[in-house]
Amino acid sequence: MVWIAFGIFLAACFAAGTTGAIFPPGQWYRDLSKPSWTPPDWLFPVAWTTLYICMATAGARVAVMDGNAIAMALWSLQIALNGLWTPVFFGLRNMRGGMIVLVALWIAVASCMVALWQLDVLAGLLFVPYLVWVSVAGALNFSVMRRNPDAGAQPAE
Repeated sequence: MVWIAFGIFLAACFAAGTTGAIFPPGQWYRDLSKPSWTPPDWLFPVAWTTLYICMATAGARVAVMDGNAIAMALWSLQIALNGLWTPVFFGLRNMRGGMIVLVALWIAVASCMVALWQLDVLAGLLFVPYLVWVSVAGALNFSVMRRNPDAGAQPAE
């Protein structure tokens, strides 16, 4: 792994993560009915920091390998979709749109994991926790959407 590559991938991850500061959950989200298994608020920054380090490490390990085009394209797609979910769900308050983004993100993460795995088993393994977290996020998005059918697409404060 080349450290400069790791830094570039980590910067991409944290750039995607800045959407959380631009579009914070706010009172609208706090007022929504959520399932009892909703992770506590403190877990989200801990989980995302850990996942971003894993994602950057996986990307940097494979970036220096021959035959990495598909893996790098999928890595780019998943980080773009990662950065898109927060503005759609929290910014637009569009839970259905957020669900569509999450389904696309899940497919992109799973595909990227497989592509990484084919080049470097450790890189593929580093995406497993990410796929699990996106699965939980998808289930949470779906549950919140079902519990609050009339709460979506309200204008932001």
